[in-house]
Amino acid sequence: MIYLDNAATTPVSPAAAEAARDAMLSGWGNPSARYPAGKAARDRLLADRNVIAAALGCKPTRAIQTAPPELIFTSCGSESDNWALRAGAERGKRRGKHIITTAIEHAAVLETCKALEGEGYEVTYLPPNREGSIDPADFAAALRPDTILASMMLVNNELGTVLPVRECAGLLKKANPQALFHTDAVQAFLKIPFTPKALGVDMVSLSGHKVHAPKGVGALYIREGLRLRPLICGGGQEGGLRSGTEATAQIAAFAAAVGQQKCTFAQDTAQMEAVKAHLLARLAAELPEVTPIVVGEAPHILALTMAGYKSEPLVQELGDKGICVSAGSACHRGRPSHVYAALGLGKEQREGAFRVSFSGQTRAEDVDALVDALKVIRDTRFKSMS
Repeated sequence: MIYLDNAATTPVSPAAAEAARDAMLSGWGNPSARYPAGKAARDRLLADRNVIAAALGCKPTRAIQTAPPELIFTSCGSESDNWALRAGAERGKRRGKHIITTAIEHAAVLETCKALEGEGYEVTYLPPNREGSIDPADFAAALRPDTILASMMLVNNELGTVLPVRECAGLLKKANPQALFHTDAVQAFLKIPFTPKALGVDMVSLSGHKVHAPKGVGALYIREGLRLRPLICGGGQEGGLRSGTEATAQIAAFAAAVGQQKCTFAQDTAQMEAVKAHLLARLAAELPEVTPIVVGEAPHILALTMAGYKSEPLVQELGDKGICVSAGSACHRGRPSHVYAALGLGKEQREGAFRVSFSGQTRAEDVDALVDALKVIRDTRFKSMS
């Protein structure tokens, strides 16, 4: 199998799998228990949290502290997005009910915003430019005295574009210092360099299965000093913000994957950039029918279109040849992409769109196989294949 859909999920690394196994078989104590097995699990949880905090660039957690940690574990990036938006909106509702986001966010943000609209909030959805980014001037124009919250992803999951989060967070804070800024960094973490402090944001969503950890674990960075309502009330775990016994095996795997990727970040990034450039060069030289929708700045995502062909049968035929790509975000489940629609693509371009995404393990031979397979499809299938 040639796997070129790493933006959907990544294969679990051996180090992550071993860490989960160890946590389940020998470190299975409840971190809240007061006896030695509980203390051992608690110490492991603290160490794992600090591995991820160090990679993100937020403050480490001490064994004894009076305030919640900056990094709170969740079940996934979607949970982190939902919590950030709902808690942020509730925190600011006495000052206003206006929220700014973009039309190209992940469904976890867009659907939460739609739900908040049903509860009386007003949401401005900023459209992208043709390059798949957001103009900070448009963000500035959308600001109002009653703006209480903004959410803008750092790397778009379908286009690979890096959005102007730092610039827009600065504009928000200058206009409304008490307003909150959230960024979904699920596709940015360990793909491009950033820290929450450098971006000037209050909340950051992460997901484990995008960085070679298992599915079922994520995190939400909450700036020190920011008080949000708890997501889950109960026994007081996760600083009292998300009660419930921690998923120690998934967290251990998340930390192991992050620790490993932090060490190989430079070489992984260089490898993904080289593979992306190699694919673009081969397409331009040998397969002009396949063109980039945009060439995003992130090293691991490339959105392409084979105009005149339909992406779903195209993806299926590539799959039959052992090559995994996607027709867009896995969360669309076969529905048309709102991101491609927001770009204003023509019907043929939109219907022929597909996404290729890499990891540090992707090699030039993998994308060579993709190009060769696409050439066969071009030469043996009618454009109207459906």
